[in-house]
Amino acid sequence: MIPDQKTLWLLGGIAGLLLIASLVTFILKRRAGGAPGPVILNLDARVKAWWVMVLVFSLALLTGGTGSVILFALISFLALREFVTLTPTRPGDHRTLFWAFFVLVPLHYFIVWLQWYGLFAILIPVYAYVLLPIRSAAAGDCERFLERSAKTQWGLMVCVYFLSHAPALLMLPLPGPEGANARLLIFLVLVVQLSDVLQYVWGKLLGRRKIAPTLSPNKTLEGFVGGAASATAVGAALWWATPFNPWQAAVLALIITLMGFFGGLVMSAIKRDRGVKDFGSMIEGHGGMLDRMDSLCFAAPVFFHLVRYFFT
Repeated sequence: MIPDQKTLWLLGGIAGLLLIASLVTFILKRRAGGAPGPVILNLDARVKAWWVMVLVFSLALLTGGTGSVILFALISFLALREFVTLTPTRPGDHRTLFWAFFVLVPLHYFIVWLQWYGLFAILIPVYAYVLLPIRSAAAGDCERFLERSAKTQWGLMVCVYFLSHAPALLMLPLPGPEGANARLLIFLVLVVQLSDVLQYVWGKLLGRRKIAPTLSPNKTLEGFVGGAASATAVGAALWWATPFNPWQAAVLALIITLMGFFGGLVMSAIKRDRGVKDFGSMIEGHGGMLDRMDSLCFAAPVFFHLVRYFFT
């Protein structure tokens, strides 16, 4: 797919931000001499990981809808794997998990690719919620049945259904020239992920008061306010790439920023319950796939339905 000029400007702007981040990291490492501290090393690992993630996302986006759907299907598969790994299962769950991973995940994203909204909206919340507990019950294993079923269904909802609303933006009949849907996906991912980064930066610079010490000790009120305000400002400044005017872009950016923050808190609660710091170690400096996608999981469905209701 040949990208339009606005899409190229967006991707170029992201590359510019990463170049600045790489330069800052390089300067900090040089100043630290031969023994940079853990904060600088973590920052360096995060920036390098961001380069890889942005490159993969850009290549998928430039291939059109097919590449984006395949990418998010793979992300959902890996995120669900991390989620299930933290929630112990029994032999009676194995065939249920087979259906979840190898039938429902590809089927759901195939429906996204077909742009079949009616079935997309109900496949997992209705049919999967009926099918999976039936399959588990048929195995005859009743020990902790409710807890095991809830874990599988909840993981499927968050890691697959919620997250799939990001590439589903490509199916919306938006007004305007070609490429508007791709830019909308970039807007969502950029604002949500930039909010995470800016909350981290503001927290390191000004953070004093813990906002949720038992869930996420590193999150501070100052970091949250600074990051949310900064990401909202960036979203408003990107109105030209979306179907929104500046105030609409600001409101939607604020909403998805808040949803991303609360999504991170919810997923942190799960990690604390399981006694782990991260869902995995797949992405250096970030943790697992679900650690990087947790905010997007909660922001994507809200953003999708707001756009679908008000702008299509």
